[in-house]
Amino acid sequence: MGDFWVFGYGSLIWRPGFAHVETRRARLHGYRRSLCVRSFVHRGTPDRPGLVLGLDRGGSCVGLAFRVPHELREEVLAYLRERELTTKVYLERVLPVHLAGGEAVEAICYTVDRRHRQYAGRLDEAVAAGIVTGSVGRSGPNEDYVLNTLQHLEALGIRDHWLEAVGRLLPARSPAMPGAEARSPTA
Repeated sequence: MGDFWVFGYGSLIWRPGFAHVETRRARLHGYRRSLCVRSFVHRGTPDRPGLVLGLDRGGSCVGLAFRVPHELREEVLAYLRERELTTKVYLERVLPVHLAGGEAVEAICYTVDRRHRQYAGRLDEAVAAGIVTGSVGRSGPNEDYVLNTLQHLEALGIRDHWLEAVGRLLPARSPAMPGAEARSPTA
């Protein structure tokens, strides 16, 4: 049992929260990044759920792969399971990802469970933006989560046209946010 890889596509990109010795751009085939998970705690409430990202079937997703040393395996897996599997909306899977440069590695990925009550399904941009707008949970406004993710993807040169379209429909939050001046405050 050597080092292992963890694939990040959302908040794991900008807040992995675990020790790793290497970070590489990577692509996962067969799954896409999607605001398809209802958030009842961190980015919404039971009365006003927000949306957070999940890896849903179809397409492909560019994110980051983190290489974790084998001696930290149990510690990092315990952390990830506590973080990602609390409500069981994600399924822990080992899937092939392609690192920048073409090397294929097996990585731990957290894909959405389409049978779970938190699964929101495939939403169009306007519906997703409408749910995100005004939703607030323990970790703050849902808009901040989406815009923070977009800001980090942009800094890494990762394009996600669907998520960018959702971001353009969100109300402007701060002039310091990239592209905020292009968003209409009435959207």
